[in-house]
Amino acid sequence: MKTSPTLSLGLCLLFGSLSTLNAQEAAPAMPGPPKVLVVTREFLKPGRSGAAHQKTESAFVNAMTAAKWPVHYFAMNSLSGAPRTLFFIGYESFAAWEKDNLATAGNPTLAAAMDHASAADGDLLSSYDSSTFILREDLSLRQAVDIAHMRYFEISRFVVRPGHMKEFEELGKLYVGGYEKTIPDAHWATFESLYGTDNGGVFVVINPIKSMAEIDQSLPQSKQFMDAMGEDGMKKLETLSASCIESVQTNLFAFTPDMSYPAEEWIKADPTFWKPKPRIQTKTPATP
Repeated sequence: MKTSPTLSLGLCLLFGSLSTLNAQEAAPAMPGPPKVLVVTREFLKPGRSGAAHQKTESAFVNAMTAAKWPVHYFAMNSLSGAPRTLFFIGYESFAAWEKDNLATAGNPTLAAAMDHASAADGDLLSSYDSSTFILREDLSLRQAVDIAHMRYFEISRFVVRPGHMKEFEELGKLYVGGYEKTIPDAHWATFESLYGTDNGGVFVVINPIKSMAEIDQSLPQSKQFMDAMGEDGMKKLETLSASCIESVQTNLFAFTPDMSYPAEEWIKADPTFWKPKPRIQTKTPATP
């Protein structure tokens, strides 16, 4: 959607919908988000989501599990927008990503299994793309969250007008500073697109959510933020928003454990949700 003079009010609602786990549920120290985030999107043909897609994705998980692959990923299905599945893989550096790619290619059994799974999965897809993002810690707030206990991501995609990057960074830092002071439970991670389709000047803000009840809490938190900013502060946010943001779109996604290859720590943290279910295995001919 195009920006309007009151876009910053909508951004207040967006950032205000965030809350962390309460103190007794949170682990003592949570690892932060990855420095490099690779996100693959699979857009599904009509009627090909659900069990059909879970079946083809199980082949990827089976292959990774059999290889005891050290790099993990998780999947999310869209609850809004076009039917699609997102796959997230995080790395500490581009060198680590390269190492993973080379190791996969150098494992003939895994590479063959992945190629076979890709062929079957491709029959269900209308389109597919991949993007690479880098973490912007300066535009993130309390980004170290217990993701293993989360159930949803609220993902907002911002497109910045050409030549207005500094204004967008100023805008983001104003929200970080304002929410840091007024909303102690607020948290989000901001990533800047580096590679991918239409990636110039694109940022995504990822808001981990444990329960949809947290979304219900967004309105009072946003009002608290706006009151703290005051009339002059809100006017500055409106001016910056109208000047630097070309468009913004927010969608909700749900974690899908049956399509994920989670780390062992995640399974131990929440086995009821993450523990692998019996997966569909390919039948092999009986030995004569």
